[in-house]
Amino acid sequence: MQIIKILIFAGFAGILISNAGCKSDQSQSPATTGTEELQPVPVPKFDRDSAFSFVGKQVAFGPRVPNTGAHRQCRDWLASQFKSYGLTVLEQGFKATAYTGETLSGTNIMAQYKPEAPHRILLAAHWDSRHIADSPLSTARRDEPILGADDGGSGVGILLEIARQLQSHPANVGVDLLLFDAEDHGDDNDQTPNPESWCLGSQYWSKNMVPSGYHPKYGILLDMAGAKNATFTKEGVSMNFAPAVTNKVWKLAQNLGYGTYFTETKSGAITDDHYF
Repeated sequence: MQIIKILIFAGFAGILISNAGCKSDQSQSPATTGTEELQPVPVPKFDRDSAFSFVGKQVAFGPRVPNTGAHRQCRDWLASQFKSYGLTVLEQGFKATAYTGETLSGTNIMAQYKPEAPHRILLAAHWDSRHIADSPLSTARRDEPILGADDGGSGVGILLEIARQLQSHPANVGVDLLLFDAEDHGDDNDQTPNPESWCLGSQYWSKNMVPSGYHPKYGILLDMAGAKNATFTKEGVSMNFAPAVTNKVWKLAQNLGYGTYFTETKSGAITDDHYF
């Protein structure tokens, strides 16, 4: 997708961000289950060098286009990496028909921290890369696949770093790290837009959820989060379906000193994995 974005999953709302290990909003009553009060926990320092190295590992496989050897090798590495941090890994294989008519073999990967915990949050990204560059900046190579360091790789790198941190800094909530496949295999034709040609993995997962009956309190989707001088606006689908969660995330970012990146600008709706 051709835009920088951090998106809130539609329909998932209600849990305080403090439940995921951040400071609570003192203007609200603490969330409870029975007589148990959910308390904030210390937040570990995010290691950007570690996250960057995870992006480099993905890029080293080459373009992660479905039905290719690089795609299969990266899939196996991702599952193995999550397992090395003690997470429970669920792989959901699926077949999907691309707009080109090609049948794609995809795999959605979910890595669960504390799978037994009743309170859960979902963090997601897509791990495939686009099969053609189709960029107006390069007519000579627009039909070649891309490495996807930013578009795909950066979100996955962040989630891998979160998985690594969870191993050494326990949290008091269940966390699911979900990697969607075949997000970027859509038809980039502005004249005859076809939104459902995109996000094939998330479309499949939303209709065949793994685990069965899965219902997190809320979800955050990372896509193209690693661009140089990135800024993040309040995107239309997120604000329409989960404005309270979106505003809470933006407020937290601003309180932490990242208001330059998380702006109050509102932008239009985007077709991405959170939409489906």
